Amino acid sequence: MIIAISTLRRLVAGLRARGRQLALASIALAGLVGQAMAEPQLEKTEIRYQGWAGQVTFIELADDLGYLAPLKLKWVGNTISGPQDIQTVVTGDIDIGGAFYGAIIKLIAAKAPIKAVVGYYGSDDNTYNGYYVKEDSPIRIARDLIGKKVAVNTLGAHLEFVLREYLSRNGLTPAEAKQVTLVAIPPVTGEQALRQGQVEISTLNGVLRDKALERGGIRRLFADTDIFGNFTGGSYVLRDKFIKDNPNTSRALIEGVSRAIAWAQTTPPEEVRARFERIIAERKRNEDATPIKYWKSTGIATRGGVISDAELQVWIDWLVKDGLLKQDQLKPSDLYTNEFNYFRPGKTAEAK
Repeated sequence: MIIAISTLRRLVAGLRARGRQLALASIALAGLVGQAMAEPQLEKTEIRYQGWAGQVTFIELADDLGYLAPLKLKWVGNTISGPQDIQTVVTGDIDIGGAFYGAIIKLIAAKAPIKAVVGYYGSDDNTYNGYYVKEDSPIRIARDLIGKKVAVNTLGAHLEFVLREYLSRNGLTPAEAKQVTLVAIPPVTGEQALRQGQVEISTLNGVLRDKALERGGIRRLFADTDIFGNFTGGSYVLRDKFIKDNPNTSRALIEGVSRAIAWAQTTPPEEVRARFERIIAERKRNEDATPIKYWKSTGIATRGGVISDAELQVWIDWLVKDGLLKQDQLKPSDLYTNEFNYFRPGKTAEAK
């Protein structure tokens, strides 16, 4: 059988084209396989956490920004207490929670198997905790607090430690400081408790502070920034077992949270507030979003919440001085890791 030259040429060209298509397909397939092999598999894809009514946590912000995918969040309820939040991590009822460094250190000293992984709140010129009295109150100095009641959101946390440091720095003995009574009440009722005389001093921050000042009749006695300057006050924690069993999930979670913190640190506040308001509206938890209108800054002292020895050492020293820790019982490196932070020291240029 005789085949025309033109026909042979068409057959050869077709085979060549087919070969090129197969080669390209092979390259694409190899790329997909390589990508799949390069991306570590997540051991756990659902993260349980507690929220705060009327607020957006950085865990929730990270999810909304798309920084956690393919991780999914499971909200299990709200809290108003950092110590309660991290105790719930210890019991395994949630996977991540946050609290004041002093509370974290005390829990770890009590052999709780947790690790601080990313700083998540702090105080600066815009975001701070103030201790307020009524305008006509006779309380002017630390010694005037002896025999008085102070409203705080929870015991054993940030507000208690700051108050006790204030008393100590102003010359009160431990015995005198014990005569200052702490009363744990929900933050939203702090102003009312002060104005009605249920307490003589109330701690206020954010919208609660700003709205109370707008109404007048109260004055600031001192603030946490008067004692410590601008500082990161606490961090999120993970259980040691969670980290060991879920290293890839831990990295995905904390890298996402740290990127969300950096986003909030570098984005205009009005844009951050708008996103927070949308998140609260869309999650439909029947909560008041008014506090968001008063959001000004993260208060976090380092980019992305990277933790340093210094910000933990100050609280270790305080606990030693207060007799709650033994000298050299703990050092900062026992308490935290930056291993999973997107902005951890030594990470490549993508974190800059």
